[in-house]
Amino acid sequence: MKVVVTGGAGRLGRSVVAGLAERGHEVVSVDLRAFDGTVPDGVVERQVDLTDPDGCAQLFAEVRPDGLVHLAGIAVPFAAPERHIFTTNATIAFTTLQAAVDHGIRRILVASSPTPLGYGSPHGWLPRYLPIDEDHPLLPWNAYALSKQTIEQTVAMFSAQTGGAVRLGVIRPCFVISPEEWRGAPTQQGHTVRERLDDPALAAVSLFNYVDARDAAGFIDTWLAAAEQLPGGEVFYVGAADAMARKPLAELMPLYHPGTDRLAAGLTGTAPAFSIAKAERLLGWRPERSWRTELVDHDHPHA
Repeated sequence: MKVVVTGGAGRLGRSVVAGLAERGHEVVSVDLRAFDGTVPDGVVERQVDLTDPDGCAQLFAEVRPDGLVHLAGIAVPFAAPERHIFTTNATIAFTTLQAAVDHGIRRILVASSPTPLGYGSPHGWLPRYLPIDEDHPLLPWNAYALSKQTIEQTVAMFSAQTGGAVRLGVIRPCFVISPEEWRGAPTQQGHTVRERLDDPALAAVSLFNYVDARDAAGFIDTWLAAAEQLPGGEVFYVGAADAMARKPLAELMPLYHPGTDRLAAGLTGTAPAFSIAKAERLLGWRPERSWRTELVDHDHPHA
């Protein structure tokens, strides 16, 4: 397929455009900034301001892709003033999706986040149940999380508006680890993967969730192929099959999220706090990587 990937120069976007191109797609990476480093084979860059309706319309009129993967936006909570985060993310999503629908794009997958669940709230938060799945209630407490919930509602609106003529879906990728971060580059929170494992408090904030960016790219490829057989507007958690932790979450969750003793009791072994069963059930997708296979150690090939 010919696929437009917005935010293609970002942490997740770089792996997505490369992964889709490797799988034979013709990829157009759209971002405000240029690709950092060599542009992968099979990828064309376009720099577009996605808050501009005319610019979005021109993009889709010229490219005429088969699919859209919308990853663009401010990617980190509190990275900018709260109002700016919300208005930017919500505006970019609405403007891009409206232009895509208007120009007949039939497959549209949009990135959300697990953050609308509400974990990390300064006033405390507990899950209703564990592992968390796509039916768990959302309770965003900051502008980033609210923007992601709003984006999901935008997807639902366009799905209802088009009545199935356009297949839309939502991916909620867990904490994204890009390939260079396995080799010691800092994650989006500024510390390394090894530091997240050595100090469980760092990963506890996001319930020890993570996903290799290349596995997320694999999910996106699978979704694009299956989109027309899926119900409209489906939401998917996309994460690793294990937790970012050296100890079972049955032990760790109660330490960092008091009150979860009973809820976490079933998270034995390497079980994560987020269920990816829906992606496996509807799409047959499973992640191929974990921190145990990917984390580079200077003394040993893998940790």
